Amino acid sequence: MGIFKENPFGHILFLKKWLIRILGIMSHQRYKGFNKLEVEGSEIIRALPDTNVLFVSNHQTYFADVVAMFHVFNASLSGRDDNIKNIGYIWHPKLNMYYVAAAETMKKSLLTKILAYAGSISIQRTWRSEGKDVNRQVKMSDISNIGTALNDGWVVTFPQGTTTPWKPLRKGTAHIIKRYKPVVVPVVIDGFRRSFDKKGLRVKKKGILQSMVIKEPLEIDYENESVESIIEKLEYAIEQHPSFLKVISEKELLAYEEENKKREWRS
Repeated sequence: MGIFKENPFGHILFLKKWLIRILGIMSHQRYKGFNKLEVEGSEIIRALPDTNVLFVSNHQTYFADVVAMFHVFNASLSGRDDNIKNIGYIWHPKLNMYYVAAAETMKKSLLTKILAYAGSISIQRTWRSEGKDVNRQVKMSDISNIGTALNDGWVVTFPQGTTTPWKPLRKGTAHIIKRYKPVVVPVVIDGFRRSFDKKGLRVKKKGILQSMVIKEPLEIDYENESVESIIEKLEYAIEQHPSFLKVISEKELLAYEEENKKREWRS
């Protein structure tokens, strides 16, 4: 690799590699020391093509979720089976990995700008701006940038567009799927909301068992399935469909809370 070789967004790969290495080393203890990350599905990661893969996931913090995915995906590609032991995997990170994030979030500080350089596809939110509800048109350049990233590698997106659970998925994700026809891999995470603050930058509580389940790619009829059908399929896949709430009784909710308490572990 030439030292000044760039990706399609003009980011120097040598610099991006070192940023990922440094951020990976700095953040590893958040998932392997202060808290414990339980992983399922590493073999699915290793079976994926190198490009045109879209990961769809529920969302619990601004940054801790996607940083954990960078760890898990790179560890899986390096041969780790459902664990992120031995951080040596971060020395040769997958550089064509991206994640979708709100542009206004990624411009707020030096740290967020560094995180953006490490792999963000920054988009303008159509429904929210500076803490207020808005209603504006999708920027076609944002859609094109996601397509460019898919053509170059893997993209992580959080189709709810918010860290609040059970919110409806944004239809834009389905339009992207129909347009670019990526391999769609669902990811379900838990424990991050209890471990970190909302931004995912500060450890809020130690001794929490986090989990990440990588599921088999979805079967999608890109030409004939409707946007609504794809959205419903995604909602079930990332376990955010409204029916998950409707079938939970008060007794089951209490049991669920008890289970959450049991998820805490002691080193």
